[in-house]
Amino acid sequence: MDSTYLSHFYQQSKENILLEFGNLATQQQNLLDLSYGDPDLITDAKIIEAAFKDVRNGHTRYTAANGSDEFIHSVINFYKRHYGLAFKKNQVRATVGALHGIYLALRVIVDEGDEVIIHEPFFSPYKTQIKEVGGTSVIIPTYEKDNFQIDIHLLKQAITPKTKAIIINSPNNPTGAVFSKETLQEIANLAIQHHFFILSDEVYEAFSFDDSFTPIATYAPENTITLNSLSKTFAMTGWRIGYMIAPEYINEAATILNENLTFSAPTPSQRAAIYALDHQEEISPDIVNIFKERLTYIEKRVTSIPFMSLSPVKGSMYAFINISKSGLTSVDFAMKLLKEQQVLVIPGKAFGNSGDNYIRLAATQELAILKEAFDKIEKLSF
Repeated sequence: MDSTYLSHFYQQSKENILLEFGNLATQQQNLLDLSYGDPDLITDAKIIEAAFKDVRNGHTRYTAANGSDEFIHSVINFYKRHYGLAFKKNQVRATVGALHGIYLALRVIVDEGDEVIIHEPFFSPYKTQIKEVGGTSVIIPTYEKDNFQIDIHLLKQAITPKTKAIIINSPNNPTGAVFSKETLQEIANLAIQHHFFILSDEVYEAFSFDDSFTPIATYAPENTITLNSLSKTFAMTGWRIGYMIAPEYINEAATILNENLTFSAPTPSQRAAIYALDHQEEISPDIVNIFKERLTYIEKRVTSIPFMSLSPVKGSMYAFINISKSGLTSVDFAMKLLKEQQVLVIPGKAFGNSGDNYIRLAATQELAILKEAFDKIEKLSF
């Protein structure tokens, strides 16, 4: 037997630039890895201690399928404290990271042939998940000249009778854009008018540097499915814990689906998340400031390199650097940088074709390593 016995979906050869460059990285020595959004920071000791104390006290069994009561109340209280939003218990569920929540949401709302709008550049799993659930991706571009904001005129043109949802991501991976309140309001108005869902990936909500973050559920609560995780805000990537907030009927359907997937999120991770969410004000700001300082340093270094440019980064933990003056595609540029200087970044093409004049650099290493990386980048010649 061979791969022809696989599902037809997985027999198809797919370009996966993220995976390709990840594999290449394992073959390099003395690598400076600025590729993945996996912070170098260790989870705050108080979160770790709280979780392990709870585990020692017996929190090692399944929780309810949607998550423990304590976890759900911590999520509800977080949104009440920070955004004045009131959610009901049966709207919230614990997920194994945000992507798990996105998959659950897409699976329970999308039928074969339904259209889901995504704005490019985009986090590549969105498009794959849409295809996996039988939907069709409708791509609308965003542009550096517009600070990568969604052009509402283009969004209106993309809406059809088959439009079931839009996935938005602000603060954005990879561009660092933060959507204005006006943009969010207009997206919400269109969702209400045309009866489609908004899947809002808010993983980087704490990393909105210039303006306070506004959840789009503020404007369209009945149309919004909020996806979030603790991975970035609390440096908890390995804990694999997140949450979904949705209208009750969607969460009920997701419960039926999830019973056949993970049943519940890991109990120790839920305990860690409870402490983190309840103490966000004392833990998260230090993490955010570290990334803001690193991105400020990156902006400064880019300005002195003639073949690079960078618009001000408004949020997230990434710099989406324009390399068009090099004359190379993003893949060729990233490969040259990896082979000649042992610095690993992600080609912008990994986030859609419109990203091919860019590379994404993750600010997930300390300043000394960033300095070493840019000293190496400056040695490139074209």
